[in-house]
Amino acid sequence: MIRGIYTAASGMIVESLRNDVIANNLANVDTAGYKKDVTISKDFASLLLRRINDGKDAPEIGSMGVGALVDKVATIHTDGALKLTGNELDLAISGNGFFSIETPNGVRYSRNGSFTRNAQGELVTQTGNRVLGTNNTPIILGAGNAANANGVKALFTKDGRVYVDNLEVAQLQMVEFADPQRQLDKEGYNLYKAPDGVTGQAFTGQITQGVLETSNANVVTEMVNMIAGQRAYETNAKVVQSQDELLDKAVNDVGAVS
Repeated sequence: MIRGIYTAASGMIVESLRNDVIANNLANVDTAGYKKDVTISKDFASLLLRRINDGKDAPEIGSMGVGALVDKVATIHTDGALKLTGNELDLAISGNGFFSIETPNGVRYSRNGSFTRNAQGELVTQTGNRVLGTNNTPIILGAGNAANANGVKALFTKDGRVYVDNLEVAQLQMVEFADPQRQLDKEGYNLYKAPDGVTGQAFTGQITQGVLETSNANVVTEMVNMIAGQRAYETNAKVVQSQDELLDKAVNDVGAVS
């Protein structure tokens, strides 16, 4: 019965962690470029069962799980839908690829293309980190008082070239990763870190100006997953309670000295 308590309790821990991940997905359904996470759980130390009373060569009859644990939290890097904003500094990536962002901790990568200008006329994220051009250089847009032929102050081409008043001033430093789920780690603020030794590849996607990529987390799907997780948590909690009641009866009634 102690084993039953441990097994059900491990299930409660798994479902609690799963609901935390789902809650974070729900909190970021309106975050541009956000990629949802999923928990991957696995069986913990299964026991091999054999038929008794058949000697040392007793045949196997299956296995019995003794608990579960979260193996890892994986990020799903599918594209989100594109939303038209009309803001000249809003950029969306179609296909694989990431913007390079300068942070106090080094270069990081992001799919969030909601950018703005700082006081120095540099292209920056909403948190003030500079968006990098080729060779880790800042992208200087200037004040941008004059409009070019397209009626915008800054023009970004599909391959990442940056024009101000019809003059090319920079090239966005766009990178790709063959397997972003394995090669990138989430670091918060919609940023990803590449482990030491992992470098990006040439960008083959496309950039669209005046558009943002929405989160790939769906509210309805995440709510359904949360309800299912809560029910699984409650089921495991009831198992713990039942096992505790059986243990109490075994100790105080069955095992009592008459």
